Amino acid sequence: MLLPSRVKIVEVGPRDGLQNEPKILDVATKAALVDRLGRTGLKVIEAASFVSPKWVPQMADSAAVLAAIQRLPDVAYPALAPNMQGFNAAVAAGAREVAVFGSASETFSQKNINCSVAESLARFEPVLAAARQYGIRVRGYVSCVLGCPYEGAIAPAAVARVAGALADLGCYEISLGDTIGVGTPEAAKRMIEAVAARVPLDCLAGHYHDTYGMAIANIYASLQCGVQVFDASVAGLGGCPYAKGASGNVATEDVVYLLAGLGIETGVDLDGLIDCAAWINEVLERRPASKVSLAKIGARPPPHSPTPSF
Repeated sequence: MLLPSRVKIVEVGPRDGLQNEPKILDVATKAALVDRLGRTGLKVIEAASFVSPKWVPQMADSAAVLAAIQRLPDVAYPALAPNMQGFNAAVAAGAREVAVFGSASETFSQKNINCSVAESLARFEPVLAAARQYGIRVRGYVSCVLGCPYEGAIAPAAVARVAGALADLGCYEISLGDTIGVGTPEAAKRMIEAVAARVPLDCLAGHYHDTYGMAIANIYASLQCGVQVFDASVAGLGGCPYAKGASGNVATEDVVYLLAGLGIETGVDLDGLIDCAAWINEVLERRPASKVSLAKIGARPPPHSPTPSF
């Protein structure tokens, strides 16, 4: 199959990335991150999460963040809202797109959100119904599509069942998440082929974590399957909560570099993205997780080169 000529990147750093970072940022800094990302040309920036602050304290001020960002007219700012309480809070805060999340792993669902996969899907029904009334788009996430920390390998058919159920509920796009980053290219292809038999390819997105360094390879494999949407996190923000010290989300800079090398349009300014990554890394006092950022920053001359003395 020919590779797509254009790819949409869904920037998840301000939500999925920051929620796994140990340092909690203030509202102004979170809003500044979203604004800086918008200026790079990214058109979808997941900016908030309306879940219990008890479980995700980093996202406790999401309403204030949505109020503080400088919204660009052609940029979407979705928020995670997995139940009616979260949905109502997101709508009150001005969200025009929300996301719900389920799992392809029964055990992960029980341990992560304290309910079965079927029960989680039932919880989403009123959210999708309310969203239709408000004219709000809903994106669906499926976690553990290539492996589970409790069950090990996940059957592609299980992923297809959950993705199909989310599509039937009315989710316009289904993001397939390799939550623990154990996937490899051929496994990713088999999973996508199974899901594409149930959900149209143009409704699918890839969400790959880089725990074992396979995220970019899995994205390339997904492109070969016809996937045209990928989630990524600036600076590789976020870690894998199930593998201590492991990297989590694939860095947006690395994804943009790959796509540019393949001649695929993204509309994203790579240099601007690298600058944004450098800034947020400094704020969080963390080392860059992006190979591209490390290479590009290292290749830049210092701002004031010392005059050699003899």
